[in-house]
Amino acid sequence: MVERTPIFNALCQIVLLLGLAMALLPFAIVIIAATHDLRTVNIVPLPLTPGSHFLDNIAEAWVRADLGRKLFNSVVFAGCVAAGKVILSAMAAFAIVYFRFPGRAAIFWAIFITLMLPLEVRIVPTYSVAANALQPFQAIFDVVGLTGLVERLTGYRIALEWPLLNSYPGLILPLVATATGTFLYRQFYLTIPEELAEAAKMDGSGPLRFFLDMLLPLSRPNMIALFTIMFVWAWNQYLWPLLVTTDPNFGIAVTELKTLIPSEFGLPDWNVAMAGTLLIMLPPLVLVILMQRWFVRGLIASEK
Repeated sequence: MVERTPIFNALCQIVLLLGLAMALLPFAIVIIAATHDLRTVNIVPLPLTPGSHFLDNIAEAWVRADLGRKLFNSVVFAGCVAAGKVILSAMAAFAIVYFRFPGRAAIFWAIFITLMLPLEVRIVPTYSVAANALQPFQAIFDVVGLTGLVERLTGYRIALEWPLLNSYPGLILPLVATATGTFLYRQFYLTIPEELAEAAKMDGSGPLRFFLDMLLPLSRPNMIALFTIMFVWAWNQYLWPLLVTTDPNFGIAVTELKTLIPSEFGLPDWNVAMAGTLLIMLPPLVLVILMQRWFVRGLIASEK
């Protein structure tokens, strides 16, 4: 056990304060820059005292980037992705842990291996599927010869199409599956005593009732922790929403931030860009603050 001495405590506090200052310095610069006017924000070095143009910059960023619509899209996108990941992960882990079937370990490790395939690696096939969600079934019909057979018999060629571009399903569905959530739930379910499942079975509880009435209430901290992590992750997504939303009505706030960044020959109004950045980072920050107690409990709690 490490002995706690005044010198050691003071040294730890100094290190923590330095780390906190380094972490908060970029946020402080963003906040200060968002309060100045165009002339002041371009002064080198930037003044470290707040200005008086904060509300003007916020209003300009809100109108120029259409943040009302874009923030709504971001909330729908991030909330549905996070909720989908929580639900799908809970169901997948429940099937892997509590159902006895051949190859369940192989299925789990196949899911786990997908951690090595992030979205950036599979972006081309994912976009191809989003462009036509029924393309895999069309390919199967073509390979087995069903398309040609139907065309010869009826003169009609099977052409399955379901485009998901510029739509909420196209934004959400390709990002719903997560190996991280499945692993988190599986490890939690393995800590639950088998006697609980046996007692529920003796009381006449079926698998669905056991899952809804017992497992989900017990895993509430894990659900909130996973939802918080995945909401922030989805909120910060840039590449996928940029590819699938060419229609401005379906754009999200993070991708729309590029409209506030001054161009090479444009007006260097970084004050407006910083104000927009504050607006965009506010929703996930509020969520983390509100869910902090449950978030920490879901990650480190050992009592079940």
